[in-house]
Amino acid sequence: MTSSLVRGRPRHATAHIRVRVAHALVGAVAGAGWLAIPVLTAQEPATASPPRTTAAPAAPRDDESSAVDLILPVAVLGTAGVVAAYSYVRRGRRASGVVPSAPAAPAPAESDRRARAALVEADDSVRASEEELPFAAALLDERTLASFRHAIHTARTELSAAFALWHQSGDRGQALAGVVGRCAEAGRVLDARAGELDRLRWAQVGPALEVAEGAFRRLTARAAGARATVTELRERYGPSVGARVAGCVEEAMDRLVFATARLNEARRAADLGEQGQAVRQLRAAEGSVAQAGILVTGVDRTARRLREAAALVPAALTGAEAVLATAAPAPSGADDTLAAVRTELTAGPYDPLDALRRITRALARLPGARSGVLDTAADLVARAAVGEAEDFIAVHRGAIGADPRSLLATAVRTLAAPHPVEAAVLARRALELSERDVRTHGLPESDTGRFRTG
Repeated sequence: MTSSLVRGRPRHATAHIRVRVAHALVGAVAGAGWLAIPVLTAQEPATASPPRTTAAPAAPRDDESSAVDLILPVAVLGTAGVVAAYSYVRRGRRASGVVPSAPAAPAPAESDRRARAALVEADDSVRASEEELPFAAALLDERTLASFRHAIHTARTELSAAFALWHQSGDRGQALAGVVGRCAEAGRVLDARAGELDRLRWAQVGPALEVAEGAFRRLTARAAGARATVTELRERYGPSVGARVAGCVEEAMDRLVFATARLNEARRAADLGEQGQAVRQLRAAEGSVAQAGILVTGVDRTARRLREAAALVPAALTGAEAVLATAAPAPSGADDTLAAVRTELTAGPYDPLDALRRITRALARLPGARSGVLDTAADLVARAAVGEAEDFIAVHRGAIGADPRSLLATAVRTLAAPHPVEAAVLARRALELSERDVRTHGLPESDTGRFRTG
């Protein structure tokens, strides 16, 4: 059996070591002989010189014998030292021979952790950049903004590819490496433009502060209108819908309160000439205003989609009953689902989006479910579910991990396929996991960012 030492080193390396050891042994013996030359010379009679009349007393014979006797021990000790050194080196080489020449690959758990962290960081950076762009658009012309819009689009494309790789089957290690690489490229693209955008935006804090204050005032007025929308939706569609949109309005008001404090601090710092402090406070205010805007816009969008769904439910229910009547065999539980929805139509306020969701899911596997009114209903349900999950993750991203974001990205791709029923299921799951993360980790004081966070 071949030893690990031989397997870990080329064969010619062993020959080189033997040659070097032989050289060392010969050198040691030669050195010992060289040291003995003076002693041996001292023992030979001086034949070339005439005898002296007055000579020094001769050294005792015992001293001469001692010097000669030292020659052999010195040589032996030198040789033993060389052999010991060679043994030490060989043991070191044998020990090092079992260590791989290349760095060890990270463990699967570590690779997974890195990929998750990269996805979260890249997603946060892209979202923060998208939120910052409208404030920049109020100060800069569109021609100047074109390169920044292109950078965000490129980063978003890289991030989408990273999320797609995250779900890739096959070589998991290679897929995770691709995730990290794509996320790094998204960050690099944003970083490359961040300095220029900062230079353009913060040349003077005053104009940027006025833009943020104007956006804050307009959004405050919209939030007040959203309160009236909540009351209307609660009365028309029931308490569950009202509670959902009411929560969005309350969160929006909380972020506007936070933005008020940050804007006041930014104004104070600007008046004192503290440019850096003013910019930091203004960034935080912009982030809160942007997220409050997402929440208020989400309430308006939900109200619009609820109206669309309410108008569509009767026709979708009739179409589903017609498809089910010709199905053989009928999906299990489909009759009960449609009967429950028809009862809700006459029982009082109900959630029309939820009704459409149950109708389309009950018939999802039937061929007739992908045509006409049922297809329209499935698409409306999917877009509503994706939008709700998108808004929640955008606003609470400081507490949300990679899994909900990944599911949302998959839902977006699935909706574009188009597979709306499956996309709605994925989006709802993404929302559930996001809410779980928020319950687990709590809400950060403010989820703010910049063109590129990090």
